[in-house]
Amino acid sequence: MRDPYEVLGVQRSASAAEIKSAFRKLAKKHHPDANKNDAKAAARFAEINSANEILGDEEKRKQFDRGEIDAEGKPRFQGFEGGGSPFGGRGARSGRAGPGGFEYTFTSGGAPGGGGSFGGGGGFEDILSSMFGGRAGAAGMGGGSPFGQRGFEYESPVAADLDINATMSVTLEEAARGASKRVRLPTGKELDVKIPAGVTAGQQIRLKGQGETAPGHRPGDVLITVTIAPHPFFKIDGNDLRIDLPVTLYEAVLGGKVRVPTLGNAVELTIPKNTSSGRTFRLKGKGLSAKGASGDLFVTVRIVLPDGNDAELEALMEKWRSAHPYNPRRDLG
Repeated sequence: MRDPYEVLGVQRSASAAEIKSAFRKLAKKHHPDANKNDAKAAARFAEINSANEILGDEEKRKQFDRGEIDAEGKPRFQGFEGGGSPFGGRGARSGRAGPGGFEYTFTSGGAPGGGGSFGGGGGFEDILSSMFGGRAGAAGMGGGSPFGQRGFEYESPVAADLDINATMSVTLEEAARGASKRVRLPTGKELDVKIPAGVTAGQQIRLKGQGETAPGHRPGDVLITVTIAPHPFFKIDGNDLRIDLPVTLYEAVLGGKVRVPTLGNAVELTIPKNTSSGRTFRLKGKGLSAKGASGDLFVTVRIVLPDGNDAELEALMEKWRSAHPYNPRRDLG
């Protein structure tokens, strides 16, 4: 993925408000519903959402600026502690990489002056013990080499050590209708994931047997936590959706029918005469569907005046103010 600053078209010194404004403009411009004949719109929209997930989150933005995560939000590999290969040189090398994410320590050489054999503390058994969190040694071997007639035994790592955790961002439309998306795991492996209709933010999708592997244990799982990207105009409130609907001054005064977008097809809403800004209407069943229950869409009217100065409108308002004075703030004290 490209640099998130480049995707949103902002400078690295941009403020949070500038980033939010840039995201909203781009999301509205490239939203798939507004570009149904453009096959690449969905990919551009997803890239914009991913960039905003990093730059729109103060902590993630700092981590990206410090080089701790990449443009996809994945941690950058820092290598082994202490430098060099964990197997080379003399003395100990430690690291935190490897299947399951457990820590391990390698120690080269054997007993003092022993010429490279495994023996005493820090030998092969200790390596197995530190890697697998258990006891390396043959049952009934009675000492000596860890390789006997019955081989060696160790405690298998628990399943959680082999599980892989990842996050996936989906659009509100994908969460509502379901989709199939490709996700890249922290290991670099890519998988096609089926997103069920009605998925909610924070919900986990488990892919059994797709995690890490280790001898003596079943493969781990992939646990994908779903996040829902911010929408240009819908806000999620449980199973309900909320939207601010701009209306003209004459629509608010005279009433009329206006089109309201939904996750499906747009619908017509009747605005009564003398509707004040802030009045909210409910469209039943036009929200999100989850676990067999459908939410509603709450539409809040926002009166928008025309751009620029309108001398005729100003003259009309002055005349109306003189003839019909009123105080909508009388209850505020």
